[in-house]
Amino acid sequence: MDGWVGAWTGGRAAVHIGNVADFNAQFTAPGLDTAQRDRRLRQAHHYACLAVGYSPEPALLVLPAEVDRAWTDWLARELEWGPVEVHDGVAADRTVAAALAERPALAARIADSGHPVVRWGRTAADGDGPELAAVLRYESKAAAHELFTALAPGHPGITVPAQERPDGRRRAARRLTLRATRGLTTVLKSPHGVGGYGTVVVEPADVFAAGGAGVLLRRLVRSEIMPPQGPLLLEEYVDPGPAARLRDLTYDALVGPDGTVHPVGAAAMEVAGTRYQGATTGPGTVPRAAAETARDFALAVGERLAAEGYRGWYDVDFVTDRRRRLAPTEINLRLTGPAVAFMLRERLDRVRGPGHLVRTLDAMPLGARLGPEALYDHLDRLRPRCARLGVTLLPLIPTAARDPQPFVGLALAGPDAEALDAAQALLAAANHALTGMFEALR
Repeated sequence: MDGWVGAWTGGRAAVHIGNVADFNAQFTAPGLDTAQRDRRLRQAHHYACLAVGYSPEPALLVLPAEVDRAWTDWLARELEWGPVEVHDGVAADRTVAAALAERPALAARIADSGHPVVRWGRTAADGDGPELAAVLRYESKAAAHELFTALAPGHPGITVPAQERPDGRRRAARRLTLRATRGLTTVLKSPHGVGGYGTVVVEPADVFAAGGAGVLLRRLVRSEIMPPQGPLLLEEYVDPGPAARLRDLTYDALVGPDGTVHPVGAAAMEVAGTRYQGATTGPGTVPRAAAETARDFALAVGERLAAEGYRGWYDVDFVTDRRRRLAPTEINLRLTGPAVAFMLRERLDRVRGPGHLVRTLDAMPLGARLGPEALYDHLDRLRPRCARLGVTLLPLIPTAARDPQPFVGLALAGPDAEALDAAQALLAAANHALTGMFEALR
C-alpha cells in the first residue's frame, strides 16, 4: 500500500499500545507531590483510550484502564473492523511498560502477534538509540524553536516568534515584569509542557493584578498550570487579529522505516486558552494556502528529524498572525490527538467512500457522573439524532465519565462542517441536560 498508511502499518491491522503515561513521564518536571502524580497518571490513562485510533484498524489493544466491551463493539461496527483482542486494566496505578514487565505472557503475545506494533510514542523501554535521542531533544520547545529559526528563511509565509530562555525562575520573573511594563503579552512555556499544560498566555494586566510576576508564577504553580520546577521560556505572543478565520492548526506527517518523510495532512485545532480540545480534518477544513505552507515547512522539519535518526509519527503545530503567516510553536514526536482524526478519516473513506470530515472532541463535559452502562445508554440515544444530521458518532474516551469532573471523548464524522457543528451543539446540550435530570432524581 502506498502513501502514509503503507509507511505506518503496511495497510495491516496493528497492535496498539496506550503508553501515554510512559511517554509523558520522560518529561515530567521534578517537584510533583503524590496527589499531583496520581492525577497526571489518571489523566494520561484516560487519554490512552485514544489507542483505539493509533492506526486505521486495531487487531489488539493494550489499555491501562478498564473499558467496557460495548465501546470497542460500537467502533468495530461503525468502522468495519475485524475481531479486536482487548487487554485492558493492565496498568491502573503504573505505566504500561512497568505493567508489561510484570506480565511476560502478554508481552510475548504482543511480540508474537504477527502484527505491526504502534505506540503513542517512543520511550527508553523500547530501547536507546538515535530515535529516542531525537525525541528527547526536539520535544523541547527550546530545541524546536532553534530548528524553526534555522529553517524559516527558506519558507515564505512562516514567521518564528522571538523566544527568551532566562537563567532561573527569578530572572524569568524579572523579564516577565519588564515585558509587562512595556505592554507586551508573553507566552510563558515550560520546555516540555503537554496538551497545553505548562503553557499560559500572560497579559500585562495579569502581572500587575497579581502584584508582580513572581507572585503570578507561584499562583500558576499552585493551580498546576505550570510545573513546580525546571526552566521557563518566554515567547513573543503572536496576535491573530480580530477576524482570524483560523487560529490554531497542525500538520501531521511521519518518517517511514527507510527515513522517507510522508505527508499526512493539515487539521484545524480547537484550543481553549492554551489547552488542546480536539481537531477537525477533511476537505476544506484548512484553507489551501495555509495547508500548503504548513505542509512544506512540516516536511522540512521531518527531513531534519529523519537525518537525526527519528522514525515515526510527528506533527508541527502553528498559530496564525494578522498577516495570515504561520508561526510554528512546537513539534510533537509521537502520535497526536489530531492523528486519531486522520486514522478515523482514512478508515471511513476506505469503507464508506471518500469525502469525510472528522472532528475529535477530546473532553466534552458531562452534566453527571455516569457508569459504563449509563454512558453507553446516553450516547446510544444520541446516535440516531446525529445520524439524522448525516453524522456518525464515535466514542473515543469512555473512562472519564465517573471522574469528579466527568467528561467523554468523542469523534464526529460527517459530510461538512455545518453538519459537525450541528451534531456538536446537540451533544453539548444533551450532556448539559444530564445535570438537571439527575438533580430531579435525587
